[in-house]
This record gives sequence, C-alpha cells and structure tokens, in this order.
Amino acid sequence: MSAIVQLESLSKLYGSFVALRKISLELEPGRCYVLLGENGAGKSTLLRIVAGLLRPTHGTIRVFSELRPADARDRIGYMSHAPMLYDELSAAENLRYFASLYRGRSCLTPEAALRAVGLDPALSRSIGQYSQGMRQRASLARVLLPQPDLLLLDEPFSNMDAASARQMLNLLEHQRAEGTTILLTTHQRELAQPIADFTLTLQAGAVESLVEARA
Repeated sequence: MSAIVQLESLSKLYGSFVALRKISLELEPGRCYVLLGENGAGKSTLLRIVAGLLRPTHGTIRVFSELRPADARDRIGYMSHAPMLYDELSAAENLRYFASLYRGRSCLTPEAALRAVGLDPALSRSIGQYSQGMRQRASLARVLLPQPDLLLLDEPFSNMDAASARQMLNLLEHQRAEGTTILLTTHQRELAQPIADFTLTLQAGAVESLVEARA
C-alpha cells in the first residue's frame, strides 16, 4: 500500500528553537491518525508543513508522491484552529465564495457541504453570530468543498457540545470509509478514539510513540 504522506528526518527550526525534530513517518491511505501532545509539542507545525504552508528546515516530505506538498495542494483539505471564514457573511455565502475559487474542479455544492456537517444552508445569520461549534462545522464544510483526499484538521472538536462532536465524528468516519486519509490534532483523546486507526504522540517536537489503535 503506497503511503499518502512520507516524512524523512524532517525538522523545523525557528532560529535556535526546534519545533520538530527528525520526524520520519508514513501515512497510509484511508486511515485516521490522531495526533496528540501538549501545547507546543509541534502538532500544528507538523500539520502546516504537510499542508504546504510551511517548509521544513531539514529533511524531506512527499505528499501523493510529489516532492513538495504545494504541488499536491488541490488534493489536501486543511482546517486550522481559526475558522478562516468571513464573519459578515452567512455560511452559504462563505461557501459560494470559496466554491468560486475551485473553477474547473468537481466540488460539492455549498448546500451539500453544509448539510453534510449538519448546518441549514438557508440560515441567513452571519458567521459572526454563530456559536463556536457551528463555526467549526462551517469551517469543515469549507474544507470538504473540493472533496480532498487528505484531510488535515487542527482541533476540529474545539468548544463543541457532545451532540455536535458526535456528528463531526460520524462525518469523519464516513470520509475515512470513502478512502480519505485523515490527520487530526486534539486534546480530547477519548473523543477521537472511535475513529482512530493510529495515535501519534509528539513530545518536544519528536515522535514519542505511534500506536495502532485498532490492534
């Protein structure tokens, strides 16, 4: 089985601060990897490098066999801790705008993406008036628009109530069943456990453990 992501001795330095230390890792297709670690362990930095938003200082990374993640960006969906939505627009207006950036690609409709995450496309309220859980779901709907093969999610369950979190889990489980590879960070290990194929723990920027969750 060919790896979706391959990291070899990857390090990221900010001056003298080492954010990631010689990480070697392979992510298999159709698997969910739950990335754990304390604040400052390097979780978000790792996601941003895989997404092509940061370059490693040392080492190599291949995503979908491409040397640079930026060359495979059309197949990657990245959801940061910040929603990356326009507060003054409704969810549907936001998604119509982002959908217009994917011309020539087969995308979900904004309505289908919003329904997939349990939001009403007809809701006219602006994103700025949404609860944090609703904003998280709208952000995920934005990421799902281009139907990516690799999902990178930074704290997707943040500030969600139990019902919203279960709905998010069901959606991610469906995405994985469709063959999507998922790498997500969370401080709520027990919440993500039902969909985890592997748990990956970082400590001080280095891989502390990689454990098969369904063994």
